[in-house]
Amino acid sequence: MSSGQETIPQATRNRAAELRVLLEHHGERYHVLDDPEISDAEYDRLFRELVDLESEFPGVQTPDSPTQRVGGAPLDSFTKVRHRTQMLSLGNAFSADEVEAFFRRAERGAGRVDAYVCELKIDGLALSLSYRNGALVRAATRGNGVEGEDVTSNVRTVRSVPMQLRTVSAKLPVEFDVRGEVYQPKRRFAAFNAQLEEAGKQTYANPRSAAAGGVRQLDPAITAKRGLSTFMYQLEPPAGARTQAEVLDLLETLGFTVNPHRHVAGSLDEVLAYIEHWAQRRHDLDYETDGVVIKVASLALQEELGKVSRSPRWAIAYKFPPEEVQTEVLDIAIQVGRTGAVTPVAHLTPVLVAGSTVRRATLHNEDEVARKDVRIGDTVLLHKAGDVIPEVIRPVMDKRPAGAVPWVMPERCPACDSGLVREAGEVVRRCLNPLCPAQRRERLRHFASRAGMNIEGLGEAVIDQLVDAGFVADAADLYHVTVDQLLTLDGFAQRSAEKLQQSIAARTSVPLTRLINALGMPHVGEHTAALLAQHFGTIDALAGASVEELNAVGGVGPVVAQNVARWFEAGEGGELVRRLQAAGVSAERVQGSRDGPWRGQSWVLTGTLEQLTRPEAEERIRGLAGSPGSSVSKRTHTVVAGGSPGSKLARAEELGVRVIDERGFLDELAAAGG
Repeated sequence: MSSGQETIPQATRNRAAELRVLLEHHGERYHVLDDPEISDAEYDRLFRELVDLESEFPGVQTPDSPTQRVGGAPLDSFTKVRHRTQMLSLGNAFSADEVEAFFRRAERGAGRVDAYVCELKIDGLALSLSYRNGALVRAATRGNGVEGEDVTSNVRTVRSVPMQLRTVSAKLPVEFDVRGEVYQPKRRFAAFNAQLEEAGKQTYANPRSAAAGGVRQLDPAITAKRGLSTFMYQLEPPAGARTQAEVLDLLETLGFTVNPHRHVAGSLDEVLAYIEHWAQRRHDLDYETDGVVIKVASLALQEELGKVSRSPRWAIAYKFPPEEVQTEVLDIAIQVGRTGAVTPVAHLTPVLVAGSTVRRATLHNEDEVARKDVRIGDTVLLHKAGDVIPEVIRPVMDKRPAGAVPWVMPERCPACDSGLVREAGEVVRRCLNPLCPAQRRERLRHFASRAGMNIEGLGEAVIDQLVDAGFVADAADLYHVTVDQLLTLDGFAQRSAEKLQQSIAARTSVPLTRLINALGMPHVGEHTAALLAQHFGTIDALAGASVEELNAVGGVGPVVAQNVARWFEAGEGGELVRRLQAAGVSAERVQGSRDGPWRGQSWVLTGTLEQLTRPEAEERIRGLAGSPGSSVSKRTHTVVAGGSPGSKLARAEELGVRVIDERGFLDELAAAGG
């Protein structure tokens, strides 16, 4: 029978629509509410009926049909996308004293805080879901907080993610984002690893790795088999909600899965009691949780507190005490970093710690090794700092073998045999040879990393092969690597070689902040790179700046200023920038903060903008030397109110701060040359 829309009987259309509604309803009862109304066999019968109808009459299939959750066509690669607003990362607390210090900071910044919301910290992969008119249009990973990867095809297979909301609040704008975590339940993880082991394949270290690997599969059908689930906790904009508790309730009303274990606390003692409760009970859950997130409940106070760098001042993550195990130190070797700093690393008998196998742990520096008196052959107590970084706590003295001797830092670099130097005032020794192959590898890894140029597919193993083959000595050489050269490396075929070359070529024009950070200058991270980019505007202006000019940048101290100036003055630093420019690498120009017309002005954005994304609008403000603010105060120059503005608008009206709409904002940008 023809599949044209005009040939489909009306009864067939009606039945397909009825089946979609039934399957979405029962899917929500099972995957979101954990309260099924029908048997699995009955659900499968309804599902098969819809599949048969769509096969016979393809015209009845809709993008949000439950049959589309099994996965579509495989992807060639992931597209990078910018988030509408930055996805922040939380600061950590590891003790009751640090939680109390967070309380004091919050109340010092916002006055009296009546309530805090406690939520379990899910050990999964951060995810942002974008909806338009109630339909899912995009899903993206967190990435670096500003830019993530489009994983929409894969996330459509996660059954707890609504593809079409059953209800939409009248206060929500046409477009909005929902954020949370995607994870793999423990029971699914155990079964999945058992299948891999039986098939003779590499197993996953923990459920988080399995979830992250599932979301980043190029074939959505593979993702669909992982049994992933979600917990959502943020709505942007908050659609009239006044507290975090109301946000969570609204998300449930809209059809999202929200963790049921949440609590509104009115005091520090109540928060600490909640933490203690889940520290003892967390292993009873069917998902990994590594702590408790504590948030100021009032959204208005959240906006008033704002953020610092990439972390909010209104929330903190308490991390449960890490698991401690014993293992043996097989060797202590030194690792050479991109700046020449050498770090002692303990090679250990493999041991399972907090869900993953640990084989190495940093010992930080020679003074730390001496302080802890860690020796080769020792049995040591090991944990994961923050449940993430393996750390040797101390040796178990009654298990120390006879003849174990104190460890001594080698005098020469293991990679190039240059002498190691410890400069006055530093705790680390350095290899000062700029041609050291170990340093080159680390600099290239940093350059290509997500915090640097974010070059897809250029991982450590590939970089090692490129250096060993003599194809690449520094970052500029990456832009001259040919497909024929890549084909000589292990693991490359024609298609994968072409994709990597295209991936490198795609990262030639980047924001100045990203380029500065990628260069890997000593003491320059993402935050300092942003300060330098805003102040100097171009890489050439930065390269020509004196120590005095660098020291005049707000937030840049004398040590950083001297290191940056020295890096550019050294032959290798300045030459690298020139060779990158010759290879076509460029950065977007940023107007310097010293002469912009909006210098000293704080501009606060609220609501949804139609013509610009939030990051684009903030960059325009910075380009005119203005400061994008995160909260409204009496010192705020202007509040720009887009669609469905949040509590910042009410705060501005209360304080008598100037408010304009998006059209007025665009007009003022144009008038100021922005």
